[in-house]
Amino acid sequence: MATDRASTLPARQILSGLSVASSSQNPPSSSARAAGSSFYTAMKILPPAQREAMFEIYSFCRRVDDIADSDAPRVERLMELASWRGDVEALYAGQVPPRVASLAKPVADFDLAKEDFLALIDGMEMDAFDDIRAPAAATLDLYCDRVASAVGRLSVRVFGVERAAGIALAHHLGRALQLTNILRDLDEDAAMGRLYLPREALRDAGVISTDPATVLANPMLGAGCDEIVALARDSFREAEAIMARSPRRTVRAPRIMGDAYRAILDKLTARGFAPPRTPVRHSKLRLLLIVLRNLV
Repeated sequence: MATDRASTLPARQILSGLSVASSSQNPPSSSARAAGSSFYTAMKILPPAQREAMFEIYSFCRRVDDIADSDAPRVERLMELASWRGDVEALYAGQVPPRVASLAKPVADFDLAKEDFLALIDGMEMDAFDDIRAPAAATLDLYCDRVASAVGRLSVRVFGVERAAGIALAHHLGRALQLTNILRDLDEDAAMGRLYLPREALRDAGVISTDPATVLANPMLGAGCDEIVALARDSFREAEAIMARSPRRTVRAPRIMGDAYRAILDKLTARGFAPPRTPVRHSKLRLLLIVLRNLV
């Protein structure tokens, strides 16, 4: 489910901080791409077929995310994303282009929906087309659906969550994770010229500018962030209620993701949003404890 940044997925919604050099001639394996993720351990607890499917989904997410966040001219990024869109279309038409060939088995085994892969590319195109700065709340909601909930919809099929419950879980947990990413990565995104806080929350706090650096220096920033904290907590609660009604074996991985990100949100609120904003991360021990708690 993206790198662990605001602009990324489970990839942007549930996966973190991987930096792996690749080339078209010798790309890293899907498991190697996932190995740098904070949720690699969560994926490893899955049965083999599910684990490999999640590695492949992660790899796809990472590769298109790398395009959106690259330094290439925007037109080149958009053309490359369009090429990946064509590969997905071809895969579902039975032609199986080489760079998506490893997705063929997970797609068949878990009935993964083409629309969710395409939605993820749509989200990457939002970042590639222009730097998002204080979007309208409706635009942010669409962005979260594309870069987070779409990956969640792919993931819950792999996890085996019942269809209706899985769609609802992907909706709420995806948003909770992505909103937490946004709050955590304010400075990192601002360095790229991006600001994902919605304009309505900023204006409610008395912040009018949409310039990332100006907004992050505003003493009223915390009030605007508090609205996003509340939205994220609401989404976490909705997701938890769905998981409480689901068979435990099907929601172990999303529980780990939710618990890890809820702990990050707690740390962010305890730290506050005034500069200087000390980076918030999990220690390996803390993440291991979260995983072990969900295996009992």
